[in-house]
Amino acid sequence: MPVAVVTDSTAALPPSLAAGLTVVPLTVIIDGVEAQEGIGVAPGAVAEALTAGKPVSTSRPAPSTFAIEYERLLAAGHDAVLSVHLSSKLSGTWESAALAAKDFADRVQVIDSGGAGMGIGFPAVAAAAAASAGGDLAAVRAAALAAIDRTTTLFYVDTLEFMRRGGRISATSAAVGTALAVKPILGMRDGSVVPLEKVRTSSRAIARVVERAADAVGDATVDVVVQHAAAPERADALASALSSRLSVRERYVGEVGAVLAAHSGPGLVCAVLHRVP
Repeated sequence: MPVAVVTDSTAALPPSLAAGLTVVPLTVIIDGVEAQEGIGVAPGAVAEALTAGKPVSTSRPAPSTFAIEYERLLAAGHDAVLSVHLSSKLSGTWESAALAAKDFADRVQVIDSGGAGMGIGFPAVAAAAAASAGGDLAAVRAAALAAIDRTTTLFYVDTLEFMRRGGRISATSAAVGTALAVKPILGMRDGSVVPLEKVRTSSRAIARVVERAADAVGDATVDVVVQHAAAPERADALASALSSRLSVRERYVGEVGAVLAAHSGPGLVCAVLHRVP
């Protein structure tokens, strides 16, 4: 391929979609012990640590980590690199990648997906497909940006407390959710996590996610990825409900990455829908 495509581990790509992509891992620190996401720590371990009250934090890759990967890919014969990453409003990962890219002039370009989980993954997969078809850097970048526009992310968490601790959502929103003992439904808007509505039960939350998904994609055919943090039954229920309501081409169900699990807490269920062009 003339263009190599890089993303980061927070996408938690299903294995069947990861072909042709280079994945740079973020770091998870559990009770003082560091491990790389997707290599040395699983989302289940994060959920167990949070439930047990152990401290959990995360850190972005250093610019040098990206620079090493870019240099390796260019030395392997690629003409250019497109790097697609987690929203810059949620993490410094994009900033690290952008700093590294400065050393490679126009041969490396970095995109802020404005998303999380497969909200990063679908644009990266689209970019890899364009690269595999022989597209140049402009064509590969355009494919990623178009996929961002076609992607919708909706998710449900048991509590907003973990997002509040990590600064991913306002203290006011978290306080309201906790005080009313409600189940928050959230989405991504302009790269930020935004509360969409609050319901009383998890079953109602799943129903509302499906309804909002239907409103967002209309009659379009979609690929769907449902990701979860220590909530496999809930994820299966959501995936089945989405398949019954929408025109689904491909469906994948799996765990969210350890980094997002650390910031969402156990119970997260996330639906990412990509309208097929």
